[in-house]
Amino acid sequence: MVTDMARKYSKSDASRLKREHEAILNELRAATGKPEQYSGMIKNAADALVADEVANILKNIPVEELNRDKGGLRIKSLRDAGYENIADIMNANVHALEAINGISADASYTIKRIAQNIADEAGKGTRIRLNADSKNPKSTALVSLLYRYMTFSKTASDADNMLRENEQQVKRALTDMDPLTGTIKWFFATTAVRGQAENAFAYLSGMLDAEYGTSARNITGFIRNTETADDGTSWNDFKERSIEYFTTLENVYPGILSDSDEVYGLPEDLAREVQEESFYTDGLLCTLRRYQEWGVKYTLHEERVLLGDEMGLGKTVQAIASMVSLKNTGATHFIVVCPASVITNWCREIVKHSTLSVTKVHGPSRENALNEWIDNGGVAVTTYETTGYFNFSDDFRFTMLVVDEAHYIKNPDAARSKNVKKICEHADRMLFMTGTALENKVDEMISLIDILKPDIARSVKSKAFMASAPQFRDLVSPVYYRRKREQVLTELPELIEKKEWCTMTPKEEEIYEETVFLRNFMAMRRVSWNADDINDSSKAKRLLEIVEDAKEDDRKVIVFSYFLDVIKVVCDLLGDVCTEPINGSVSPARRQEIIDEFDKAPAGTVLPAQIQSGGTGLNIQSASVVVLCEPQYKPSIENQAISRAYRMGQARNVLVFRLLCDDTVDERILEILDRKQAEFDAFADSSVAAAESIELDETTFGDIIEEEIKRIKEKNAL
Repeated sequence: MVTDMARKYSKSDASRLKREHEAILNELRAATGKPEQYSGMIKNAADALVADEVANILKNIPVEELNRDKGGLRIKSLRDAGYENIADIMNANVHALEAINGISADASYTIKRIAQNIADEAGKGTRIRLNADSKNPKSTALVSLLYRYMTFSKTASDADNMLRENEQQVKRALTDMDPLTGTIKWFFATTAVRGQAENAFAYLSGMLDAEYGTSARNITGFIRNTETADDGTSWNDFKERSIEYFTTLENVYPGILSDSDEVYGLPEDLAREVQEESFYTDGLLCTLRRYQEWGVKYTLHEERVLLGDEMGLGKTVQAIASMVSLKNTGATHFIVVCPASVITNWCREIVKHSTLSVTKVHGPSRENALNEWIDNGGVAVTTYETTGYFNFSDDFRFTMLVVDEAHYIKNPDAARSKNVKKICEHADRMLFMTGTALENKVDEMISLIDILKPDIARSVKSKAFMASAPQFRDLVSPVYYRRKREQVLTELPELIEKKEWCTMTPKEEEIYEETVFLRNFMAMRRVSWNADDINDSSKAKRLLEIVEDAKEDDRKVIVFSYFLDVIKVVCDLLGDVCTEPINGSVSPARRQEIIDEFDKAPAGTVLPAQIQSGGTGLNIQSASVVVLCEPQYKPSIENQAISRAYRMGQARNVLVFRLLCDDTVDERILEILDRKQAEFDAFADSSVAAAESIELDETTFGDIIEEEIKRIKEKNAL
């Protein structure tokens, strides 16, 4: 028996070291389970938020709805007892209802059953909306849980890696060190066992000071800090990356944001095939929404498609993700054709969201750039105008052609259409994209489909008259795919539109009447903005108030006008709070720089933009206030402008202010557009396509002028 009791390390030191390592292992194991723990909490919080939404709906359904099927229930007795709506019924139990004079036991069960059916029906269409302007305890609880879940998901992965790399070695060392933790154990240990125990102590002590101990302490400290983070931290993070929050919620709780049937919108057989399509994300630097991933799989499966998703749904990122997936399977060359106004934006988006290399083929160096792309691969981004310089050898092939704003080539006889078609001959795959609804422009749709899949174009030509019917949509589903915002972005914050009627000063009214008698329609449309002194402008005064309110509410503003001189007036009026304006003379590269500067600017900053230039192809989610200086000829022009801010990634309610002067051309234009919309709605379903088909023409302009002349003469005669 060994009697030498000499030891390098004390019993208390060994016991302390053991406790420290066991605590680290337990904390790492707990960290790996955090996401699962919080996923259940997220589901409960989401259900509670939906229940609140349903309760609000039920409060607006009168108790009389219980007798919709003429069941003979005594509604008056319920009302006399204080039950005014279905929410009141849902909050009562059958015994409370049975106690009401005139309500039998059987009737009370019937009432609860009918109310439950109404509640279930309301729940089917209820979707969660999260935005930073509508915080309440339940939405805050959900955002905070999502913040923790997203944070812990990364931490859990790190903790799991640490456990896999170190747990077994640490546990063996703890077993070897065990004799050091007790007097009797040490007394009876052999010299070899004692040496092993002391080596284990040294190893475990070193582990605490090495990367293992440092990383473990960082993880556990990070978890404690995250779990104690205040609600403001969660909401601020939500504002910065709301897309990831909604994607996480969709993944944790499928179906909570939308119904899959609404999202996918494809025939069952095709949907099943698309669902099984492989999608490889290595090199994709962003998180896709589920509907976007579905769009990518559709694109990859069908190979030649027209993606018609409504503006703001992220067609660009779906195109980038499709190219990334193809690159992961060996593809090397891709081309993007787009309008010149967004070429810089395309290049930046590709770099931002992927590891794909980008070559801009545009301007004086276009030939060198094109040759460089042919030699090195990656994504060549070019414009419609530049496609005329593309001249490939007969045997040259590349993987995918992406054509943005594909309706630009709707006319088969146009030069740019012919140039793009020539490039198509060398592409293995094609992705055409347009946010313009083509259901009411079926000839344009068929023209584009004819490039992609001629056999489908031939089969649907004779059925063009039924373009809005489900049967037609099924026929074109292998090539044309469109989702609308209300179908897939049910969580999008509210769009609040306000007509700001401004009362003209006598001076600006005088100027307006002069322009009317001169029959100068464009000058009439500048009503209020063409005042000799901007201080006499009622619209200018209201704009100043809107901008000041926006600053106080921590918002940024986009101001749109059709007219360059109105944009100049706005810039002069607002001074330093304005960025450089965006108009037709600003290069695409500079436009993007202006938007980047605007994104970094403080609250109260204003981005003035000519609506034809700033209203398409740009993403400006950092703004949540949109001001329209005058009504446009087509609602679709205004919708496109509003969609610059009201799109995926927007975390706040978007406020739209239309500046209008009553008894002027503003009012006449609105009246005519509203009437045309009503006439259309009488014969067809209201849709985006319908709105785009409504516009004013030269005859209408003349009629407006004559009506205004008549009105002013009658007014002045009084």
